Amino acid sequence: MNILAHNPYITKIHTFENNIQEVIAQLKLENFDLIIDLHKNLRSFILKKQLAVKSISYDKINFEKWLMVKLKINRLPEKHIVDRYFDALVPLSVENDNQGLDYFLENNGRQIKALPDSFPEKYVVFSLAGTYITKKIPLQKWKEMAALSPLPIVLLGGDNEKEMGEVLEKEFKKQTIFNACGLISLNQSAAVISDAQLIITGDTGLMHIAAAFKKKIVSLWGNTIPEFGMYPYFPQNQNLSIVIENKNLKCRPCSKLGFDSCPEKHFNCMMQLDVSNVFRQI
Repeated sequence: MNILAHNPYITKIHTFENNIQEVIAQLKLENFDLIIDLHKNLRSFILKKQLAVKSISYDKINFEKWLMVKLKINRLPEKHIVDRYFDALVPLSVENDNQGLDYFLENNGRQIKALPDSFPEKYVVFSLAGTYITKKIPLQKWKEMAALSPLPIVLLGGDNEKEMGEVLEKEFKKQTIFNACGLISLNQSAAVISDAQLIITGDTGLMHIAAAFKKKIVSLWGNTIPEFGMYPYFPQNQNLSIVIENKNLKCRPCSKLGFDSCPEKHFNCMMQLDVSNVFRQI
């Protein structure tokens, strides 16, 4: 909810803890005319059924994703998921302004203090987090990139990445590294990204936040592929994004989401990546 709290285009936010039924009564009181369903899952199906109003959705291309994952047959559209969302809105005459994503911080982030006062103004962000292990950049690759960094480094992630951050801090004592993993909120992390010179990340939510702030992004891809439509969204300047991936593996992609470990036991989709040029954007 904090992600949307300061968005000026949103009138009201309805939230629930465990079950969509918690908010059905509230939503019925709103007397909505239309539901725009950008999840298209069981939960949104239940919501549409119970509100019984007109709805529109988008094509999740699940069959095409299945073909790519299981048979390595590429029938995926060459289109970002944002543009697929807008395809669903054509009947409403809603047009894409092509300004990219938005992320709104309270007072433009001026009151969100996250870094020490003494920390240098110019820095690079390492986004250590990831929902699945097979989408996360392994420690060895972070070490390789830390050794190459021409700028101080801020490490972002949750409690699960705190230990990895501590290892990097300890090993690279001569460099200026601030480990913010598990210490700051998502909005504070967004504020840190908004002032960064560059963000290096896996296929993560912080990657999309960086795109919203029009930051230079180097994204490293493991078991997932950009062709699924989730790459950094820069409709006017794709030069801000560098994608690094291993296209020579027959086992990739092994999932449209991810796994807790590599099904092939080698994790070559990440371990074989060449990270020698990740800082060329600076």
